[in-house]
Amino acid sequence: MLINNQVAMITGAASGIGRALADELAQRGATGMGLVDLDEAVYGIAEKINDRIGNDVALPYRGDVTDAGFRSRVYDEVCDKHGMVGICVPAAGLTRDALAVKLDKETGKAEIYPEETFRLVTDVDLIAPIYWALEMVARMAEYRNRRSMRRWSPVEGIQGTIIFIGSVSSQGNKGQIAYASSKAGLEGAAATMTKEAIYYGVRCGVIHPGFTDTPMVQALGEEYIEKHVLPDTQLGRLIRPEEIADAICFMIANSAVSGELWADAGWHPSAA
Repeated sequence: MLINNQVAMITGAASGIGRALADELAQRGATGMGLVDLDEAVYGIAEKINDRIGNDVALPYRGDVTDAGFRSRVYDEVCDKHGMVGICVPAAGLTRDALAVKLDKETGKAEIYPEETFRLVTDVDLIAPIYWALEMVARMAEYRNRRSMRRWSPVEGIQGTIIFIGSVSSQGNKGQIAYASSKAGLEGAAATMTKEAIYYGVRCGVIHPGFTDTPMVQALGEEYIEKHVLPDTQLGRLIRPEEIADAICFMIANSAVSGELWADAGWHPSAA
């Protein structure tokens, strides 16, 4: 699937992997992009891309990715402006790290990870990405139906690609019960959507980045990164967002690539 002349939808586009991907897709010839984020910085990101390209390629949207009405409006406007969305990378995410069960040694009471926090993380990191992806598939199905096109045929070429942002934490990581559950859940969603969405010519995959130089990882603190991340990373440094963006573009452009891609920089944590 060529990136050139495609229309993309990216959430979490104001920073980190989402921002790097927006830059990369623009450089590779995407003719339209919906850039979505809760941070108002998304407006500046879109402006910089448009100034560099010399055209209004990027449309910025500030809002809550868990809001179904907001999601539908964004898709409506992007499709009206640029045409059918063929690339969806829902990269927005958050962490709320804490041990699943923490014992207070003084009181002898065990504190369980808050259920409301678990729901917040899974809403943003699992449910929202799935529904931003499903929105694209649904619109592709309607688009084909209006043109009396039924089951996709390989002679048509791939019509769309979804790439979920997983994580090495999907294998389990201390202090990330909600985040790890969400990222592991994306694997099941992608595996199911792969079997269903190809009916309309849409592929689906998951990329699992290792520790990447994003605001989310930097929030762990320099000391934590130096002591607990870099020693277990063969590369000896944090991954650059641009490296993950390049890997995502590889997954989009090469239709033979299916399933999951691990971009972990050789991160192998200790078992303890």
